[in-house]
Amino acid sequence: MHPKSAMVFAAGFGTRMRHLTENTPKPLVPVLGKPMIDHTLDILSDAGITNVFVNTHYFAEPLEEHLKTKENITPIREEPEILETGGGLKNALPQIGAGLVFTLNCDSIWFDANPIQQLSSAWNASAMDGLLMLIKKPNAIGYAGSGDFFLTEQAQLKRRGGAAEAPYVYSGVQIIKTDALAGIRDTCFSLNLLWEQMIANNRLYGIVYDGFWADVGYPEGIALAEQKAADV
Repeated sequence: MHPKSAMVFAAGFGTRMRHLTENTPKPLVPVLGKPMIDHTLDILSDAGITNVFVNTHYFAEPLEEHLKTKENITPIREEPEILETGGGLKNALPQIGAGLVFTLNCDSIWFDANPIQQLSSAWNASAMDGLLMLIKKPNAIGYAGSGDFFLTEQAQLKRRGGAAEAPYVYSGVQIIKTDALAGIRDTCFSLNLLWEQMIANNRLYGIVYDGFWADVGYPEGIALAEQKAADV
């Protein structure tokens, strides 16, 4: 069984964007000729996911007006406070429904195969509570960090922890079971809380994307993505 719905995280303040988000929400910042969020929505549409939810908060009105031009998109405004990824997903569950869901950040550009289709093909509900799409650090355009995860031989995830480097970067796209969210009492929290439970139970897995991916959540990342697109 594969997820039929997706949650796109689009509520953030876009602080890394600096001047670009002074008067506009980050998801509407243009990248490669169209609003950033449209790249994410196109990936979902191309993969046949037609039940899509988008959380909003910062400059919610213009983003919601843009989403009205799309089909099968339901905005969920977070008020009065922003809820982070875990709280945002928990808040959306009454509309999304229980079970499996794709979650995606809206500040990524994918240059090769559709990651949603790749995740669906690798999903194993009997073994997994979460499946994260990972990027090899050399293929992560605009990423300058030390990596996020190691993969075991069984494709289970281990955090970088105290290691100086880890080979894989989390792409912002995953399949996740939402059942355990009901047991978290906080309203504002990161999905890292759920991941920690899954890692402790050996239920958090990862697969590695074969192509290139760009972090366009800051101005220099947008420039690098556009340079990569020109070279393709």
